[in-house]
Amino acid sequence: MVLHEIVSDEAVRTDLPHLITSLPGPRAKAVLARDAAVLSPSYTRSYPLVAERGEGAIVEDVDGNRFLDFNAGIAVASTGHCHPEVVAAIERQSAKLIHMSVTDFYYRNMVDLAERLAAIAPGDAPRRVYFGNSGTEAIEAAIKLARYSTGRDKLIAFHGCFHGRTLGALSLTASKSVQRKGFGALLGGVFHAPYPNPYRRAPGQTVEDCAMDSIRFVEDQLFRALVPPDEVAAIFVEPVQGEGGYVFPPKLFFDELQRLASQHGILLVADEIQSGMGRTGKMWAGDHFGLVPDILACAKGIASGMPLSATIARSELMTWRPGAHASTFGGNPVAIAAALATIDLLETRLIRNAADMGDHMLQRMSDWPARFRHVGDVRGLGLMLGVELVRDQETKVRAPELRDRVVSAAFERGLLVLGAGQNVIRLSPPLVITRDQADFAMDTLESCLHGLETE
Repeated sequence: MVLHEIVSDEAVRTDLPHLITSLPGPRAKAVLARDAAVLSPSYTRSYPLVAERGEGAIVEDVDGNRFLDFNAGIAVASTGHCHPEVVAAIERQSAKLIHMSVTDFYYRNMVDLAERLAAIAPGDAPRRVYFGNSGTEAIEAAIKLARYSTGRDKLIAFHGCFHGRTLGALSLTASKSVQRKGFGALLGGVFHAPYPNPYRRAPGQTVEDCAMDSIRFVEDQLFRALVPPDEVAAIFVEPVQGEGGYVFPPKLFFDELQRLASQHGILLVADEIQSGMGRTGKMWAGDHFGLVPDILACAKGIASGMPLSATIARSELMTWRPGAHASTFGGNPVAIAAALATIDLLETRLIRNAADMGDHMLQRMSDWPARFRHVGDVRGLGLMLGVELVRDQETKVRAPELRDRVVSAAFERGLLVLGAGQNVIRLSPPLVITRDQADFAMDTLESCLHGLETE
């Protein structure tokens, strides 16, 4: 296909990008200067987008430039920016009750959402729900609950994983050293194992052997040499690694992981913070693999941009006493109203759209490794898609600098994408995207990749 022009006929369309200034524009430059003076330098910004408003999959900056958002606010704006049904739910609730704190009081819509989440959680066991404000809070709750309910204190996670930046969640995280550097001793008793990466498996190795290597490492290395299995409270796993590079392991990995956990009385905690809430074309990414965790952590897309997280556990596990764990703002009534509207939209049409649009884009990308010498792999489920860039397809040497150039070039063309892992372009658009928007993104990325080929 020919790349959509961001001029003439396309300029009048509100569902596609339209750039009217150089980037960043004058107003954006002024905000960037003020930001540099007062904001924490710990934030990571890939390009100078200064967002002003959003609608659906389109974000407009302070200078009036329109961009196609294939980040969804880092997989958060699941129903798109400012979906009218979500906005209406927020307005109705904020006019009635904004805050009351579930730590000490009751309100009805929180029970409504807990019932909905318990019903859609994997498996058929009764579930209870704890509400927080963010993904890392959901993981902190899962850590404490796993220790409390088992009486054990050791934890296992995987290389490349990202579970959050608060102290307990950071102790599990093994994505980038900068996330740990300078913070001193972390939570003790945390062990890490390799996460199966089919693209980067050893030469001659099958995908199934790659999965079994991870399981054998836990059994032969961790359990035999470092930690007795009867001291392990839980294994934390992302059904799809997000920040680690959009890595999709085979089903066998989860079959064996569930067997291993069951054999030793270890709880299995699924981190569905980025991969859940319909993003992969099913409500939970684990549904693709038959994964039924004991505890599930979700956030990001649960409330279409409002701060909310949920830790969903088998009822028999969530028996901690009043005061054992709580959050002043977790389960805020307005955020919960947004979540209820979000789930309605996901179940009625958006999960299906995620599956359809994801299939369409994956088909469009399927020949990229053959067409572009720096594309090593394309992979995905639903609207959780990754493009891995390499220096050489034979050696698979990672090319983070090329990935970053494509991300920047896409921004200059009006498409917002980000990286994941060392060298992967992640595509995680709102689940409302249309066929035209999907094709614009594919055309734009193809143009950027062609640019690498000509250098």
